Amino acid sequence: MPVAGCHGSKKILCLALAALLSTPAFGQNTLVPAGQNPYQPDAFPDRIILTATQNPAISQSVSWRTHAAVTDSYAQISIAGDSPALHLTAELVKSNNSTLNTMNGEGRHHQVVFENLAPDTLYAYRVRGDETWSEWFQFRTASDDTCPHTAIYFGDAQNAVKAHFSRVIREAFSTAPRAQVMVHAGDLVNSSAGDNHDDEWGEWFDAGSFINSMIVNVAAPGNHEYRAQESGPRLLIPQWPVHLPAAGNGPAELMSTVFYMDYQGVRYIALDSQQALQSDEMMQVQAIWLRETLSNNPNNWTVVTYHHPMFSVSLGRDNPRLREHWQPVFDEFNVDLVLQGHDHTYGRGENVASGASGQLNGVGPIYVVSVSGPKMYVIGDSAPETMDRLAEDTQLFQVIEFTPEKIIYQARTVTGQLYDAFDIERQADGSKRVIDKRPDTPQRLCTNPEERTGSSCWGGNSHTELDLDHAH
Repeated sequence: MPVAGCHGSKKILCLALAALLSTPAFGQNTLVPAGQNPYQPDAFPDRIILTATQNPAISQSVSWRTHAAVTDSYAQISIAGDSPALHLTAELVKSNNSTLNTMNGEGRHHQVVFENLAPDTLYAYRVRGDETWSEWFQFRTASDDTCPHTAIYFGDAQNAVKAHFSRVIREAFSTAPRAQVMVHAGDLVNSSAGDNHDDEWGEWFDAGSFINSMIVNVAAPGNHEYRAQESGPRLLIPQWPVHLPAAGNGPAELMSTVFYMDYQGVRYIALDSQQALQSDEMMQVQAIWLRETLSNNPNNWTVVTYHHPMFSVSLGRDNPRLREHWQPVFDEFNVDLVLQGHDHTYGRGENVASGASGQLNGVGPIYVVSVSGPKMYVIGDSAPETMDRLAEDTQLFQVIEFTPEKIIYQARTVTGQLYDAFDIERQADGSKRVIDKRPDTPQRLCTNPEERTGSSCWGGNSHTELDLDHAH
């Protein structure tokens, strides 16, 4: 297409602009321009994140990244006080280190587990880089009693993470700034094929920023945390175990992805549904471990998170093997909440018993599927049979409050609007009563102005192209 004013020294620039204006908008999954490397490891510690331990009342794991020249690194921790003199009271703890070479170069990954902490105590910590430190962060250890606490749950961030997930996690933090746990139900990034897309991890950490460094993260891997091979099963991407080290209490075969954490009367359990669905052996390993973990559970409530839904919400998906092997265990041990992702829609079904297709029959946990990123699918025809509340084309986060007697659940859109809500009340005889508190608002449906194709509503990308047609 011709561009007015293209002559002389401006010709090359104008030709480039013409090409831009005439080129269709391809889906770019990050905001990183070609030739730029904003996520190379350097002297400053980055990707600082709190992750689960078995007993967060007395211990806390933190991991971070530097460039590879930092062969020895440390963290400092002190009981938080009102004076800035934290360095005078801080304990120095040496980190464990490992090296990872990615598209962004070689980095050194560090992990410390702070131990022998006091329950329900505010601590300040910082981590070491190359001749420098991070800022001081604060976290509070869990109480060793069944005190109330709040968790935030996210479905798939996956695509265009910095462009779109950023406002979700930040709105969630604004809504529940004193939350103590964040649950991620898989597909944090999109790196399932080709290289390992380290830029996506950089964007994921940018989106959460200091929030990741203050609130304990409980994360289960999704299919996009596994890279496809030319043959054989998918393999876990190398960033997962260094960025999100597990609590170390899972089955030996799945120590990097399966674990549990006990937090103030709630047992959080993370499972690996990708491994289960691609290997009968790993399905059974997890079922056996799950039964053992639930049979010795002193907590008031149990929350399980994994990626692929027990009851699919989006069009053309189904996971019958999960219902065959895991659902009977959930029912037997009266699991309370199952938090999932994968379907890029929202669905919440109440107490669906093994082998049943209807709602509200009083057996089993409440199953939730959610999405926080921009990729959106459409609801399947059978979803209303198993779900009481559904949504398409909606970025959400969920705030869940736990007390000894009640779970208070709210699903909010990225703009903070209440979309779904319920309470689970523990009765005197140990049974549960579910109180539906969803608002009287219409079901949200796909708003894509272009004709939808198959199961897709929106593909999900960063939209880095310059659209001059809408300039003012």
